[in-house]
Amino acid sequence: MRTRIVWPLVAAALLGGCAGTQATPAQPERLTVQVLGTLPHDSTAFTEGLEYSGSTLYESRGLEGQSALTAGPAGGTPAKQVTVASPLFAEGITVLGPKLWQLTWRDGIAIERDSQTLAELRRVHYDGEGWGLCHQPNGRLVMSNGSSQLTFRDPQTFAVTGSVEVGQDQLNELECVGDTVYANVWQTGTILRIDANTGRITAKIDAGRLRTPTRPGEDVLNGIAAIPGTDEFLLTGKLWPSSFRVKFVPENQRTGT
Repeated sequence: MRTRIVWPLVAAALLGGCAGTQATPAQPERLTVQVLGTLPHDSTAFTEGLEYSGSTLYESRGLEGQSALTAGPAGGTPAKQVTVASPLFAEGITVLGPKLWQLTWRDGIAIERDSQTLAELRRVHYDGEGWGLCHQPNGRLVMSNGSSQLTFRDPQTFAVTGSVEVGQDQLNELECVGDTVYANVWQTGTILRIDANTGRITAKIDAGRLRTPTRPGEDVLNGIAAIPGTDEFLLTGKLWPSSFRVKFVPENQRTGT
């Protein structure tokens, strides 16, 4: 007797088998900080952005009437400093060769500056709030606004070119390393490692043990700067008296301080 094959049932069985073998998304790595050294930091600096360009550390300082931009050696006296006139509240920065961009919080203004003199070159308006800023190797700007989205912008015009959803609210200070974005979650000691192409969180880094805030909600972690030529980072926060040179390591492999 000839066996009759019911093809819809076979197809359903095959599809069911494929669905059952689908891999679940990898969970984010759990990392912590290994402290390699400590440097002094201006405890009056309300840090909103931190980034190296070569051996020069740039820092954007916030608060209305106190906002500024400094450049100089890490842990030392700034070689250059400019104030940001009130009522602007300065936020994140990123340095692209001879120029840099500095955000403002609720003013909707991005300030383009000469990275050597810090002189203001022009202002560009944008919608919404400005929080963190960094740039990728291709020059594309990555910006946060306190939401769960990262926005991509043109480095010349500051126009929006795209965005990606991360799935974690209150993304703040940013640092770009290749296609990876490190984002501090506001008012926490958590730093996220994010794939900028997909928005997937690939690691959660616990940096909360660096310092216990004495003024909760105010002196929080808010500065991430990759140290050029290394796999190390300089971390600090708003009104912190110290900054920390660290590596991000698995929680069970932490050594040192």
